[in-house]
Amino acid sequence: MKKRYAVILAGGNGERFWPESRIANPKQFLPIVGDIPMLKQTINRLKDFIDVENIFVITNVKHRSIVLDVCPELDTKKVIGEPIGRDTAPAVALATLLVQREDPDAVFAMLPADAVIQDKSAFCSVLESSFKIAEAEPALVIIGIKPSHPATGYGYIQKSNECGEFSGNVAYSVKKFVEKPNFDKAKAYLESGDFYWNAGMFIWSVSVIRSEFEKNCAELWRRIETISDHLDSGKGLNVILESIYPDLEKISVDYAIIEKASRVVMFESLFDWDDVGEWSAVARHNPIDSDGNCLRGLSLAVDSKNNIISNRDDKHVVTVLGVEDLIVVHTEDATLVCKKDQSQAVKNLVQTLSKKSETKKFI
Repeated sequence: MKKRYAVILAGGNGERFWPESRIANPKQFLPIVGDIPMLKQTINRLKDFIDVENIFVITNVKHRSIVLDVCPELDTKKVIGEPIGRDTAPAVALATLLVQREDPDAVFAMLPADAVIQDKSAFCSVLESSFKIAEAEPALVIIGIKPSHPATGYGYIQKSNECGEFSGNVAYSVKKFVEKPNFDKAKAYLESGDFYWNAGMFIWSVSVIRSEFEKNCAELWRRIETISDHLDSGKGLNVILESIYPDLEKISVDYAIIEKASRVVMFESLFDWDDVGEWSAVARHNPIDSDGNCLRGLSLAVDSKNNIISNRDDKHVVTVLGVEDLIVVHTEDATLVCKKDQSQAVKNLVQTLSKKSETKKFI
């Protein structure tokens, strides 16, 4: 069996979870759901499936020390800090090169750091099937999430014919990828039963993904490949990335590779999944009182319904009276109050804060 690796993407500023999530300590390093940081949950989910010494984490260079604090079991050399975010294609290309230097015959998974998945057994079952086909065939494998509602915030994957069974799970050919749809299209996708959410979970062999980069994104791959020569000459990776990264094309791996690839197959998730993309999602994973309120920390709701209150300051009580459908988030130095249906717009609020000299220090 080929050696297996996992590469976890832990970038992003988590702006929609302000004020708990900050530029210096974003969402993926916080216990947004549960009592364990999201990245740590992802690592724990993989530990029984992939040796921890074979797990890479790619993050922003300013967050590298946080990763090592949150997950001290990781090999420090496998926690990689990007000097600047260039979207997912450069990160995947870098991951491919680094895994290739470990073992050119390896197969590896690319996974996000901050998805909530409770059914670890089902997750590992689908991951096992994905590795099996990636080890046996020249295919890019993607895990599709069966949609539960007509979401407009995700890209979609349309499945085609069955193409075999691997470790008890059925693989499907992928017919096409579609971008984030409007509501009517998303509703039609849901009703068809052939469309799945693209959650950014990929599995492939080093040789296959490298070949796709060489064919479909050659200039990016050429630049990433030069890293090996610099490493062999004794230069440190951080210095090399600071020199190379700013000039790399900013593009997602979906656009650069996946949508152009010659063979992509999909497994249905068969496990629960939530990307917990904004504050309103927190209520799905925490206790709700008889009035529909989700209360975290020292908080109280009186004559109030369907609110989310999160208080991380144990010296401060947060109370609401006679209100409905609010999100209230309080930390030691900042407070957010907004309507639940405005939770996606918190990112815009943060960007506004960043433009004002008197408030930018709070982001």
